[in-house]
Amino acid sequence: MKKLNIAIIGCGFMGRTHSNAYRRVSNFFDLEYKPVLKAICDRNEEKAKGFANQWDYESVETDWKKMLERDDIDIIDICTPNNLHAEIAIAAAEAGKMIVCEKPLAMNAAQGQTMVDAVEKAGVANLVSYNYRRIPAVTLAKNLIDQGKLGKIYHYRANFLQDWTISTDLPQGGDGLWRLDVKESGSGVTGDLLAHCIDTAIWLNGPIKEVTAMTETFVKERQSVTSGKVEPVKIDDACAFLARFANGSLAVFESTRYARGHKALYTFEINGEHASIAWDLHDLHRLSWFDHRDEGITRGWRSIHVTDGEHPYMDKWWVPGLQIGYEHSFVHQVADFLEGLAKSTPVSPTFRDALETQKVCDAVLDSAKSGQWVKI
Repeated sequence: MKKLNIAIIGCGFMGRTHSNAYRRVSNFFDLEYKPVLKAICDRNEEKAKGFANQWDYESVETDWKKMLERDDIDIIDICTPNNLHAEIAIAAAEAGKMIVCEKPLAMNAAQGQTMVDAVEKAGVANLVSYNYRRIPAVTLAKNLIDQGKLGKIYHYRANFLQDWTISTDLPQGGDGLWRLDVKESGSGVTGDLLAHCIDTAIWLNGPIKEVTAMTETFVKERQSVTSGKVEPVKIDDACAFLARFANGSLAVFESTRYARGHKALYTFEINGEHASIAWDLHDLHRLSWFDHRDEGITRGWRSIHVTDGEHPYMDKWWVPGLQIGYEHSFVHQVADFLEGLAKSTPVSPTFRDALETQKVCDAVLDSAKSGQWVKI
């Protein structure tokens, strides 16, 4: 295998998931390229050194710009807060580096467009990390839809519920809580959680045409980690919106960080002319399926245990019946990206694909402010 040198910027939660994927992918997938953990970058040098030691990175940087100057780096993987995505990605493209970027693509669609322009001008391979596409049960849902098993789609509904920001004592900003600071995140649950739901929905059901939305910020002020002062909270704690797809189907989306008892409840259900499917992240190896064409006396919802060798990705793992988990979606993502490189084929979602999700997020936030339907 040809070696492909990886440099990750950011050693938080996403830095760990991406590092694990690069380390494991060659153990399970037969690929032309083998990732090498070449450099980890974080502005906190002590943190970066500890991360490098734990994950066996060959070198440490504290300035991401220095990594772009290195000839021994092939892929820049951006695992930073959202406000840094554009600057790093554009500079990386200009330096001729391939790019993997965490979601959402950017702070807004206008900024995302500059990133799309940069990677397409440079002609560098690029991918945005919407990992839920590559959970085998979700990929199986995609295959069933593409085969026409559901017939005409009528309804799509999705939610992503958490409860970790309910405490009024929780501050905003800093390394751990940048998602609550609008200057670093761009938005709240819309860009952080609903972006996943929107990306999956577009992938499964096609373009979204228009939306109408409402948002709420339940805790209006929090202490800032950076300034030490109590400052207004400008991100959305909760969001719900209706949507129309280009294929005529209707959708309901909901997300909140104020659903007590839910840590990461991501679900979707799709109702079609002939059949329905449903999926739940808490039971991620199962796909629920209902087919009206089944014989009447035995017709009903069935649970498909997505662990067989004929199911997406599962021939690379264990024997049938033994399931995999969340972290494997990132391994699949890396495997698909590397296979795309070998075949000189773009792998979705590219920056341009992810820009469509960004446009929907912008439209949702615009609609919540105006109280009007907004076309994408």
